[in-house]
Amino acid sequence: MRTVCDTCMHHCSLEPGQKGLCRARRNEQGRIICDNYGRITSLALDAIEKKPLKRFYPGSRILSVGSYGCNLRCSFCQNYEISMTEPADDIYVAPDALVERALACRAAGNIGVAYTYNEPLVGWEYVRDTGILIKKAKMMNVLVTNGTASLKVLEALLPVTDAMNIDLKGFRESYYKELGGDLETVKEFICHAAASCHVELTTLIVPGKNDAVLDMEREAEWIASVGAGVGKEIPLHVTRFFPRYYMTDREATAVEKVYSLADAARKYLKYVYVGNC
Repeated sequence: MRTVCDTCMHHCSLEPGQKGLCRARRNEQGRIICDNYGRITSLALDAIEKKPLKRFYPGSRILSVGSYGCNLRCSFCQNYEISMTEPADDIYVAPDALVERALACRAAGNIGVAYTYNEPLVGWEYVRDTGILIKKAKMMNVLVTNGTASLKVLEALLPVTDAMNIDLKGFRESYYKELGGDLETVKEFICHAAASCHVELTTLIVPGKNDAVLDMEREAEWIASVGAGVGKEIPLHVTRFFPRYYMTDREATAVEKVYSLADAARKYLKYVYVGNC
């Protein structure tokens, strides 16, 4: 029986046994299941600023966890080894076991768990189940996401989510199409998330793709319009591209370009930060 996955905007129609574009969800006898549930590829105690979050418990640390799979196809993916393949060396970590690890790191400054490295929302059920237990342990949940999940998924996670960093990869629909995404889906995701939890945004500046000053001004102006006065307070991270994955045909973004685009964004936003410079 062919079944449609409603986790993201792709709405993959899957035959029994078939996996979706994200490689993390599968049709099992007519039911869409989370195939990467608890299958962990990366686990590290990071500074919260590495997520990046600059205005959420600065100076703290957070246990960062990742699986595999992603529903976009960015040619510059920084973690393509796990997001674009199904690793053979992952380990299974049940939600309660991950909470135990998070609690064990409290003495080192840990405030909770960040779901990151790959796209965590292609395995949102694990985020939800772990997130419930993390909140019961009086710790924090952070999502680092591309923001292309459905609002149904977002609403399921917001009750346990304290903060997000959402990739806003650019402000042209044509650019999002190149990446296999949809700009309007991300904008809607941002608006709903910002109304319920702390949100920061990140835009990676890729030379010749999304580095026009006018585009950045349009993006920042839109961010400032989000919510009832909330938008101007949303931090934006403007970060530098380095050649990676399939995109090794160009130089790293000029530092001067990153700073100039950050200045353009500051015309509309209160908190703008540069990264990778």
